[in-house]
Amino acid sequence: MKKKQVPSMVKDQRLITKRRDQIVKAAVQLFNEKGYHKTTTREVAQQSGFSIGTLYEYIGSKEDILYLVCDSVYDMVVDQWAGLMDENLNGLERLKQVIEAYFRVVDALQDEVLVMYQNSKSLSGEARNYVLEKELRMKEMFEKELRNCIDAGYLTMTDEELDLACHNILVSGHMWTFRRWIVQREYTIDRYCELQLRQLFEGFGLNRQAPAEEKKTEIQTP
Repeated sequence: MKKKQVPSMVKDQRLITKRRDQIVKAAVQLFNEKGYHKTTTREVAQQSGFSIGTLYEYIGSKEDILYLVCDSVYDMVVDQWAGLMDENLNGLERLKQVIEAYFRVVDALQDEVLVMYQNSKSLSGEARNYVLEKELRMKEMFEKELRNCIDAGYLTMTDEELDLACHNILVSGHMWTFRRWIVQREYTIDRYCELQLRQLFEGFGLNRQAPAEEKKTEIQTP
C-alpha cells in the first residue's frame, strides 16, 4: 500500500505535522457544515488560523486536504481502537470487546468518520486506492478475531459467511454516524452496543418451531 506524498515547501517535519493537524481539524468542521465541494481552500485556511498562502506551503491542492483528512481519521480510529482493547480477554469475550471498542471509537470520532465516508469517493486514483486499502485493513482486524473464534470452536461459518460478517460489523459502526439524526435520538451508545452485539451474535431470534397452523374449517357440501 503506497502512501500518497502530499507536497510541502516546509522542511521541518514537526511543523508540518502541527500545521496539517490544524488543517485536518478545520476541514472536518467545514466539510461537516458545508460539504467538501462547497468548502473553499480559503475557508479552510481561515478556519485553521492562517493565510491562504501559508496553507499552500503544506498542501498542493484542495484534494490534498481531503486526503489528509481521510488518512488522519483512519489513523485516529485505529489508534484509539487499539487503546480500548483488552489483551487479557480471549474467545467470544475478546471478539465482543473488539467490536464494542470499534463502536465506541466511531462514537467518539463521529464527525471525522462521517466526513471520511461521505467524501472519500471524491478522491482520485492513487489517493482513493490508498484510503480504500486502509479500510480493508480494518476489515482484516475483524476477520482475524472471527477466525480465532472459529479455530477455537466458538463459531461455525464458511469463508463466504465470515467475509460478509466483517462487512456487517463495519457497517453497524457506520450506522451510528450515518443515521445519527434518528438512531442517536432512540439509543444511547451503551444500549446501541448492547443491541448490536446481540443481533450480530444471535441474529433476529428466529423461532425454529413454526407456529401451529390454524385449523381449517371444513366446508361440507349438502
